[in-house]
Amino acid sequence: MTARNYLRPPWAARAIGGRMARLFKPEVVSLLSVPGRTTGTWRSTPVAVLTHGGQEYLLSAYGDTEWSRNLRASGTGRLTRRGRVDQFTAVEVLPDQLPPLVEDYLRQFGQLPSVARTFRALPDPADHPTFQITLTGHDRQ
Repeated sequence: MTARNYLRPPWAARAIGGRMARLFKPEVVSLLSVPGRTTGTWRSTPVAVLTHGGQEYLLSAYGDTEWSRNLRASGTGRLTRRGRVDQFTAVEVLPDQLPPLVEDYLRQFGQLPSVARTFRALPDPADHPTFQITLTGHDRQ
């Protein structure tokens, strides 16, 4: 595996942006929870779930983030969306399969604050870990 880049989001995006996006765009932004690779403690972050070709994907717009490393290590997580918690398994997408997913991600979410700017800063699709997810169960919140 080659080293991937990481673009640290600006303070406002980290501290406020994700929380506000979940309030104003709940149909787009879900809460991803993944067990930490060292402690096993569940960590949560807002994400946009990409639907492409009838499958769902998590694409790390900021590059090799903590959540992407944790998901790579655990292969499992939870998505909270529309009052429902879905458990899932995840398989990382190979780099040569990323271009159409990145293109579709930008088409669907490029209008969100900082998304297009982030992809201009990290233009190589291989810098954006992407995981195909398969739901395995759900719980009510």
